[in-house]
Amino acid sequence: MSVLARSVGNAFRNKIRTAAVVAVLAVAIGLALSMLVANQAVGARIEELNASVGTTLTVNPAGGQGFEGGGEPLTAGEAAAAAAVPNVTSVVGTKALRLRTETTTTTDSTGAAGGATQPGAGGPGGQGASVTTSLTAAVDAGTLGNRNNSGTMNGTATNGTAQAPAFSLPITATGTAAEVDSTGKALDITSGTGLGDYAAASTKALVGTTLAEKNSLKVGSSFTIAGKTFTVAGTFDAGTTFGNNAIYLTLAEAQALAGTPGELSSMVVTVNSMENVDSTKAALQTALGTDKADVTQGQRNLETAVSSLNSVKGISLVAYIAALATAGLIILLIMVMLVRERRREIGVLKAIGARNRTIGVQFVLEALVLVALGSVVGAAIASFASGGIASALISSNSSTAATAQGGPGGFGGGFGGQGGPFGGATQLLSSVTASASPGVIAAGIAAVFAVAVVGSLVPALLTARIRPIEVLRGE
Repeated sequence: MSVLARSVGNAFRNKIRTAAVVAVLAVAIGLALSMLVANQAVGARIEELNASVGTTLTVNPAGGQGFEGGGEPLTAGEAAAAAAVPNVTSVVGTKALRLRTETTTTTDSTGAAGGATQPGAGGPGGQGASVTTSLTAAVDAGTLGNRNNSGTMNGTATNGTAQAPAFSLPITATGTAAEVDSTGKALDITSGTGLGDYAAASTKALVGTTLAEKNSLKVGSSFTIAGKTFTVAGTFDAGTTFGNNAIYLTLAEAQALAGTPGELSSMVVTVNSMENVDSTKAALQTALGTDKADVTQGQRNLETAVSSLNSVKGISLVAYIAALATAGLIILLIMVMLVRERRREIGVLKAIGARNRTIGVQFVLEALVLVALGSVVGAAIASFASGGIASALISSNSSTAATAQGGPGGFGGGFGGQGGPFGGATQLLSSVTASASPGVIAAGIAAVFAVAVVGSLVPALLTARIRPIEVLRGE
């Protein structure tokens, strides 16, 4: 009988024990593969963020940030000046609007009913111009939103004359010159199509999935903004409920709705490489002027997101190594036990002329048979569990990012924060997806086999110390 056939037969000699060993190995191997998949997914996401978000510069009016602060609005001429800066590959202008449900009313200082805006909505044509819409916001203001935006103190109006109305969160509409978000990343359109020419006025719109569900919208549905009818060209997923409470329009259309043709709320400038980001940032600030624009690197939450992802990557790597070591230890203990059980068999084989190397290879092959069975089951476990494990690891490390991006006020601390249409660090983290690709699984199984060989070598070498005369004398 060949060594391989003998090894396979020995692996199934005790079926109950074999099943138990395979089950334990499958758990260890499945965990190792899941951690490897999570590590690879997080690493790929970090590279993606550094390559996309890390090479973008955000330009806001000096003294202003999205819906917050003052500053003079940016212009098309400044966008052209930015595009002329060396190493700049693209400039995408945006125009931000706040949409208020048409039935929403407020009260003024005398308690009389006001218009269709609420405190802090921003005047027409301003940095955060506010217009009405037939849509209903997909996110309720909640306790924090009402507390920070209703103008009350402990449930009483600040002027002491009347109870302020409940605050209703606005819907964010963003006019953009290209199919990208504020980080320069392409929009994740889940149904329908884009808007075509993003520089031309159009009555097409992209609607966030949460907002579409709230208002029963689908591709081809219509709604109104400032009395003008718009058609849903597609829906997008920003990664968060808040981020999906938003609409994208073409830049020209948003400017027309705000009554500010040629004005921009912000610009997203893409640099040709990460090595040129710092020098381009300085050149861009000089070209636009410190009194006209503030230039910041990428998304404000990139550093927080990357830091959290690096933590997850480190944890998954340590867990992967620990799981591999556990699988190796299991193999070591099992094979030591088998060598001790088969001392008589080993002695007989040596007595009839079997060489130490042949006997040692037999035990190594037997261990590999057990590992192969465990790897099949472990790979199946990893294919189902890797995504959930990666999400759990990221969720446990995203609290810091969420704390860093949340600001004062019920609207999430401004245009770029949690409440903004583009989200923040949490959105960057939540967009990580882990899938057990064949290449990653194959690499993980190869590492498991390598560890199994090392774990079985020690017991295999022990067979060389067994002397036939001593074994047979003891019988």
